[in-house]
Amino acid sequence: MDGTIWKSVHHDIDDLEMQMVRYKPEGLDVLCRNTKFSRKELQIMYRGFKQSIAGRTMECPTGIVNEDTFKDIYAQFFPQGDSSNYAHYVFNAFDHDHSGSVNFEEFVMGLSVLSRGTLQERLQWAFNLYDINGDGIITKDEMMDIVSAIYEMMGRFTEPSVDENTAREHVDRVFSKMDLNKDGVISLEEFMDTCRTDPVVVQSLAVLDTEIMI
Repeated sequence: MDGTIWKSVHHDIDDLEMQMVRYKPEGLDVLCRNTKFSRKELQIMYRGFKQSIAGRTMECPTGIVNEDTFKDIYAQFFPQGDSSNYAHYVFNAFDHDHSGSVNFEEFVMGLSVLSRGTLQERLQWAFNLYDINGDGIITKDEMMDIVSAIYEMMGRFTEPSVDENTAREHVDRVFSKMDLNKDGVISLEEFMDTCRTDPVVVQSLAVLDTEIMI
């Protein structure tokens, strides 16, 4: 291996160890144990993470992404629509400590669940996304907010095109299926049970669609 490349790889690994210490006393080995990624995969992802925020968060040398930067990155992947609202909700799902920023550890922990997690882990993540205020239940308004944000993000690729009334009818139909005890809210158990047994519901809510979640 070329000496320059080898030094670059080691520099990035050492850099990651230093960055991890700055915001939490955990390092790369801890992430290897707590995610489904290898040390090499984490090192590659860290390089990509730094490149994604290069020139956008120069005031954050520790590699921490704020919400505005996160929205900018999302917008590059969905230029056909307005992804800002959906990116806001996904950002909050990644921001476990509600600090207003996402560090590499939070990012890679979420990515591990979405890309390699068990069905239960991915459904739990999706439930947390729809449970906007984090009170342990999903209301119809919360589901409407997420579904509307998905429609806005998909833009002209949504066929047929939808308006607010169409989105509301969609949510009413799906919410009725998931609210098994008809108490007006969806619990985690109801969410899990319905998604496990009704693939149509999963598809209609983009619950496991990692292409739009990450």
